[in-house]
Amino acid sequence: MRILLVKTSSLGDVIHNLPVVSDLRRCFPGVQIDWCVEEAFADIPRLHPGVDQIIPVAIRRWRRTLGSVATWRELAGFRRRLGESDYDAVLDTQGLLKSALIVSQAHGRRCGYAAEAAREPLAARFYDATFVIPRNVHAVQRNRWLAAAAFDYPVDLPLDYGIAAPPIDSDWCAGDRLVVLLTATSRDDKLWNEGHWCDLARALLDRGLTPVLPAGSPVERQRVERIAAVATGAVVAPPLSLPQIAALTARARLAIGVDTGLAHLAAALSVPTIALYVATEPALTGVYGSGFVRNLGRTGAPPSVAEVMTVAEQALR
Repeated sequence: MRILLVKTSSLGDVIHNLPVVSDLRRCFPGVQIDWCVEEAFADIPRLHPGVDQIIPVAIRRWRRTLGSVATWRELAGFRRRLGESDYDAVLDTQGLLKSALIVSQAHGRRCGYAAEAAREPLAARFYDATFVIPRNVHAVQRNRWLAAAAFDYPVDLPLDYGIAAPPIDSDWCAGDRLVVLLTATSRDDKLWNEGHWCDLARALLDRGLTPVLPAGSPVERQRVERIAAVATGAVVAPPLSLPQIAALTARARLAIGVDTGLAHLAAALSVPTIALYVATEPALTGVYGSGFVRNLGRTGAPPSVAEVMTVAEQALR
């Protein structure tokens, strides 16, 4: 059996789809699983040994350069690659028009959400088989239930993200009492108060723990440097790739982050994880795992430093 999974973005959504690979491998040991994913997030399915081939797509980048000849050449090359293989099934767990259009270019039985269950109902017109999956369950469950319906296997398999972090050269960060603080997110309204991060970092240092602060963009780096400046002993991480962030997080005793895909990555790696919600609701897309995971706060009601530290101490015990 050969299956193509289509889950292109975003980072958290891609992570939420990892258990589908584990479920398929458990039920069909000899299956070959390919995955079509946005190029920026391709390193995530690469962490799962059950994924055979990654087929990167660049919709986000192509949209910005539609007038470029090079873009149309890349599009043609992507379509050729997608059409090279014959699949027994092509499963779209995204449920968007863009993902359904990708599915329409692949060869195989096309499966996805029914119109009443898809995030964009028009997507259902591109599938050969559709399934009604409840909307009011966590995204991880929705992905797994859709795959179970499409391939007729039980929905109650053990949760397994199936990933392991690669090794990392971390001479810049010694010790084994690390707490990764994930301060950055895609929207400014999701940010937790910077002063709260300073207080949290100092509280962790008082307990003999070392806060580690990854950062990507220049704005993010300036923020973590300000936090580290008032929390002596906190470590600002050097620029890291996604696999390197995974490796760093896997070493940590605890990860604390805002509503960001990297918090979901921590949960997927079975690292105790606390997610902080400021402008979004965690019920359907919060951190989700079989280990210690907690979602604190909600829209308009961010958690306090005291609340976070109380839960952190529970996680560390």
